[in-house]
Amino acid sequence: MEDKKSEHCSLPDTDESEESLNHETDDGLDFLALLSEDGEARRRFLIQSLIAGGGFASAYLLLNQDNVGIAEILQTGRSGRAVNSVNPAITIPVSLRVNGASHQLQLEPQTTLLDAIRERIGLTGSKKGCDRGQCGACTVLADGHRINSCLALAASYDGVEITTIEGLANGDTLHPLQEAFIKHDGFQCGYCTPGQIMSGVALLKEGCPPGMSVRDCMSGNICRCGAYNGIFAAIEETMGPESRV
Repeated sequence: MEDKKSEHCSLPDTDESEESLNHETDDGLDFLALLSEDGEARRRFLIQSLIAGGGFASAYLLLNQDNVGIAEILQTGRSGRAVNSVNPAITIPVSLRVNGASHQLQLEPQTTLLDAIRERIGLTGSKKGCDRGQCGACTVLADGHRINSCLALAASYDGVEITTIEGLANGDTLHPLQEAFIKHDGFQCGYCTPGQIMSGVALLKEGCPPGMSVRDCMSGNICRCGAYNGIFAAIEETMGPESRV
């Protein structure tokens, strides 16, 4: 009876346990390698997209940063312990010109223009809504053209003239569109208002293409409160009667 109990209670051989552990570790490393191979296509797509948009420096640094991260994961898996030395965050010098003032910043390559404006420069008028370029609350002007700053890499706008809602007024004198928004109650909660006004200011210069109305040309800016009647009335009044279709 004692022999049977000892057979059931006996621990697995030490060599067999180590071999099993090594096998599991190798499988884990193979899985990580597979993940890195699958992720290569995604990284290549991101790099090509950044290069197409002019972000050469950002693309290069993002690729290097990604490779460093994978190397650290694989090294940790092989050694069975964490890497002792931690690489500092990679930053690049970026010169942003916002509302006529130059700002020399050290930013991580993936920093968006919106985050740089709000968190580093301290201009919080531009809002972070969906953070996916769908609501327009983050709209600013880049050399006079409206862009969604939540989708724009700050490094790609080095030296570009950026205008935010804080830069529209001339001292105590409001921009004509700002005055029109007040006159027509073109807001309710006000969260989307900065983006609506900045998009409207760009539209004043762009003009609506033939056959399109202000509503069509402002479709990239969402007002969840539904203050569209006042918004469109303010823009149409500022543009003049020819804006009505």
